[in-house]
Amino acid sequence: MSLSAEDFAAIGLSLRVAGAATLVDLPIALAAAYALTRSRFATRVALDALITLPLVLPPVATGFLLLVLFGRNGPVGGWLASVGVVLAFHWTGAALAAGVMALPLMVRPIRLAMEAIEPTVDEAGLTLGAAAPVRFWRLTLPLALPGVVAGLALAFAKALGEFGATITFVGAIPGETLTLPAAIYQATQVPGEENHALMLCGVSASIAVVAVLISEIVSRRVAERQRRT
Repeated sequence: MSLSAEDFAAIGLSLRVAGAATLVDLPIALAAAYALTRSRFATRVALDALITLPLVLPPVATGFLLLVLFGRNGPVGGWLASVGVVLAFHWTGAALAAGVMALPLMVRPIRLAMEAIEPTVDEAGLTLGAAAPVRFWRLTLPLALPGVVAGLALAFAKALGEFGATITFVGAIPGETLTLPAAIYQATQVPGEENHALMLCGVSASIAVVAVLISEIVSRRVAERQRRT
C-alpha cells in the first residue's frame, strides 16, 4: 500500500499548519516566559494558569471555545470576517488551534532556560546602563537559546499531532483542513483500512522524531558554542 494524493495533501497541510503555529507561538512564548521569570508571585501564578489551561482542558473544549470566539458569529471572529479574515473551517484556523495547544509546551523549556541564567548577568547589563530590551536581546535570549530550540521542537511536534481542538474548530475538509491526525482518524473508521492508518501513524511519528533530532543537534551546537565563548 502506498500513500495517495489525499495523504500527501494531508501531510503537506499538517506541516504548513505546524510551521505556522510554531512561528506565531514563538514571540508569544518568549514574552510569556520572560514575564513568568520577572513578575510577582500573584501575577506569575495567574499567567502560568492561563498558559497551562489548554493542557488541562479537554482538547474538544478548547476547540469549542475557539469556535465560540473566532467563529463567524463570535465576538472576535465576526470582526475578523468583516475585514476578510476567516479562521473557522479554514487552514488558518487549524494553525490557531494547534498554536493554542502547543504554546504551553513551548513556554516551559524557554522559561526554565531563562530561570537558569544567573541574576548577576542581568545585573551586570543594568550596571553598564543597558535598557531592559537591550538586556533581553543581548543577554537573556542568547543564553536561553537551547531552551528556545527545545521549545520550538516540542511545539512543532505537538502542533503536528493536534487533533481534538483542530477538528472541533475547523473540521476535516479534504484539501482545506484535513490534517494528518484527522486522516489517521478517518482511516481507523473504515473497515479494512487498518494498514493505511498504521502507515500514516508511521509517517507522523517519523516527522516528529526528525524534528526532535534536529532540535537536539542544534541545541548541542549552541551549547558548545556558548561554552567556547
